[in-house]
Amino acid sequence: MNELLKELAEKLGISTSFTYGCGTIKTSVVGDDVLRFFIESLGYGAKNDEEIRKSLERLEKRRWQKAAESVYVMTVDEQGFDLVLSEDEAKGEIEVSYAPEGNGDFSCLAVNFSEQERREEGHTAYVRLAAALQDRLAPGYYDVKIKTSRGEYKTLLAIAPKECYGLDTKGKGKLFGFAIQLYSLKSRRNWGVGDFTDLESMVDILANSGGDVIGLNPLNVLLHDCPESASPYASTSRLFLNPIYIDVEKVPFYEECDKDGQAIWFAKEKENIDYTAIYNAKIKALRNIFARLKANEGTDYYKEFEAFKAADTGELHRLAVFQTISEEKSKVCNQASKDWEDALSSSLGSGVEKFAAEHLYEIDFFKFLQFEADRQLKMVERKIKERNLALGLYRDLPVGVSKDSAEVWGDKYLYMQGSGAGAPPDNYFPTGQKWMLGAFNPFELKERCYKPFIRILRANMRYAGAVRIDHVMGLSRLYLIPDDGNEGTYLAYNVKDMFNILALESYLNKCVVVGECIGNVADGFKEMLAERNIYSLGVLWVERKDDNGTLKTPSEYERKYFASVGTHDMPPLKAWWYGTEIGIMKDLGLFTDEEAQGGYRWREHERRLLLQALDSEGVWPEDRWRKSDYLYGDGYPEGIEEAVHSYMSKTNSEVFMLQPEDIFQSMKVQNLPGTDIDKYPNWRSRLPVDIEDMESSEAYQRNIRAVKKWR
Repeated sequence: MNELLKELAEKLGISTSFTYGCGTIKTSVVGDDVLRFFIESLGYGAKNDEEIRKSLERLEKRRWQKAAESVYVMTVDEQGFDLVLSEDEAKGEIEVSYAPEGNGDFSCLAVNFSEQERREEGHTAYVRLAAALQDRLAPGYYDVKIKTSRGEYKTLLAIAPKECYGLDTKGKGKLFGFAIQLYSLKSRRNWGVGDFTDLESMVDILANSGGDVIGLNPLNVLLHDCPESASPYASTSRLFLNPIYIDVEKVPFYEECDKDGQAIWFAKEKENIDYTAIYNAKIKALRNIFARLKANEGTDYYKEFEAFKAADTGELHRLAVFQTISEEKSKVCNQASKDWEDALSSSLGSGVEKFAAEHLYEIDFFKFLQFEADRQLKMVERKIKERNLALGLYRDLPVGVSKDSAEVWGDKYLYMQGSGAGAPPDNYFPTGQKWMLGAFNPFELKERCYKPFIRILRANMRYAGAVRIDHVMGLSRLYLIPDDGNEGTYLAYNVKDMFNILALESYLNKCVVVGECIGNVADGFKEMLAERNIYSLGVLWVERKDDNGTLKTPSEYERKYFASVGTHDMPPLKAWWYGTEIGIMKDLGLFTDEEAQGGYRWREHERRLLLQALDSEGVWPEDRWRKSDYLYGDGYPEGIEEAVHSYMSKTNSEVFMLQPEDIFQSMKVQNLPGTDIDKYPNWRSRLPVDIEDMESSEAYQRNIRAVKKWR
């Protein structure tokens, strides 16, 4: 490896080597070509040693070229910032004032200055001063002005609490709730996919059972012109909601003639969710409703819509323009000229303004979709408050965004160009995973005062008592892979700033934070989560004591866990028992016969360990004690769901999340990582029971009783 190249890469936060794998740890040394690619992606030259030296010099001078950084992020007990001034300027009077962000009413701020270092640039001597605040500021964002003899400088202070918002159980002790995939909910009322009215019903069911939290898949808007792109983890914007979750019949101005009953009946009869048929039926109905809304401008509903649009700071408009362009391109894709596409290829395109002016009605319609989705989710929050749930919604924030998204289209320079997020090799995916998700440019993100990240946090904390940060390690580093390659490396983010911003937004929004950190986790990272009061996932199939796979006992689970049996990427309990996903992987050619046989042998071993763990805790239901080993053709153990749920309910963890798929013995795997729709129907499985029948079912009653015995 070129040593100069290595030095430059490391100073830019690009890993030159990394470890990966589970059990057997391997080290990968990153190739020079990959390093050069990412260095150049960050705006620095690296074609030869001369370019690298110039880049190193440029990087060295970076901080000395402006008086103040765009933002300083800190905790309440380390308040201060630095300032670069000419030597003459530093000797003069320096006046500092502050105001809450956007307030404009500035007050003097007492600051002590001390010299940290000096540097000669040309014929001028500069000093870097440390500015320690004498007046302690409460957590929040503050505009700061610094006046000197030469002029005035501005910066933003983000002052965070030392840890994230704490879980308030409202005196209820250890909590439990459901982890659901909203799209999977079945009801005799809905149009073939779960919606916000179904979610309200689940709130009632949970409250009746004594539960307090509902975990959800990401609710973010997906591609309008391609409904079958159904992964909730590859959204077109993490700022807005998926209109497929709108209950059309609850929208003002709905009429029965808007419903395409035949199309919906056929869609509901299918084994898997037909996103295209359902989405198109909903959009057609919503267009009819929107036309009536536009004809009734004096109504309170119309005024609410106008107020919603007026509150937009630009992101809603960009999404609506992007969706309108996408719809138009899908109509004329065979005739569209290259010039037309180039003119609209980003929000900065030469044709965007003209296009928007010519499509005001369509753009308004897409804004209406977001207004109504937000209104219905707000109704769910109202129901949660009425039923006095201690935590309420537990939302899920994806690690990235689709590269063909409104976020990337609307602000392409904020994102890394020519590459996408993924995962390095591990035991499950020996060649790694190429997610192709857009990733923030860490330097540009800081220059923007982290505001894009802040907006995303706020959007997903809205109406939520807790938020799950998918792949929370991405706040520290992300594994990126060039679009035209398979070898990647990690790119570092300012982890201290990112965690402080997360803590501040958690505090301001009174929202508990949960970090998903299953996979390649750097040493000390989980301890960092604990220090910041960030909860972790405690998944039964992951919480092991040793290489033999021995399950942790309930007493060995951490208190700050959101515990669960599995996740959406793992098979439900009954499917796990039979090794369903192993057979699927073999049939798809993702496992060889030998690998599949090895998987079945290990699963048999795991089943034995599970039975032993359940026996040792005495959690089998009294009328369904284990009758045999169930290992050699004896079938599926009666009462095992109750036993497993009792086992997990006994854990120290403050929150336990049940999956309805486990209660109702689903054999469908919601998502098979590493596959697309051409191989497996990910994100398309419905629950086997209608919502209307859940509470009265024996399976539900028995499992809730098992949980409440310990919670």
